[in-house]
Amino acid sequence: MGKLVSTVFVTLDGVYQAPGGPQEDPSGGFDQGGWSFPYGDDDFGRFINEVFGRAGAFLLGRRTYEIFASYWPRITDPADPVAAPLNALPKYVASSTLTSPGWAGTTVIDGDPAKEITALKERTEGEFQVHGSGALVRSLLRLDLVDTIHLLTFPVVLGAGRRLFVEGAVPTAFRHTGGRVTAAGVSIQSYDFAGRPEYGSYELPESS
Repeated sequence: MGKLVSTVFVTLDGVYQAPGGPQEDPSGGFDQGGWSFPYGDDDFGRFINEVFGRAGAFLLGRRTYEIFASYWPRITDPADPVAAPLNALPKYVASSTLTSPGWAGTTVIDGDPAKEITALKERTEGEFQVHGSGALVRSLLRLDLVDTIHLLTFPVVLGAGRRLFVEGAVPTAFRHTGGRVTAAGVSIQSYDFAGRPEYGSYELPESS
């Protein structure tokens, strides 16, 4: 059985929208796209290559799928560590409106997501990877389907844009499994799902 692994880029204030370029996702009037680009150094690239090297299949939200599909099929170098697995491995899109995906190897999931994604995890060799797709990640967390999340936090505050964790998110605990900081200051931290949070108090016990 494969692991469902999410990799998300966020700012210090939790924004995940349009990290890759100004026109990537301007929805809602967002005009600060491309905020991750200045931090894309060799350390960052090595981590991304490591992640894609473990992929067995991909699960994407519709918006991220359309962004990827407009770019990665044009990168045809079979040695490219990101394009090669994206173009060759199975891709699944969680969408109730997408009917004719043009990227080869794509299947649309429009039924019961918990049932279908669980079945896909069970038959995936390697990691079943989610990239970006913040709304989808939140849905998967509500269903307890995320095994691991790689959270890449960039040293920038935007003050606008869609945020990964919003009011009403399911309380979730994670176990830290590793991390590093790139030379450009990107904090890369990996966490495994650990169920629900535990609570306590720092108050001193009452004296008897």
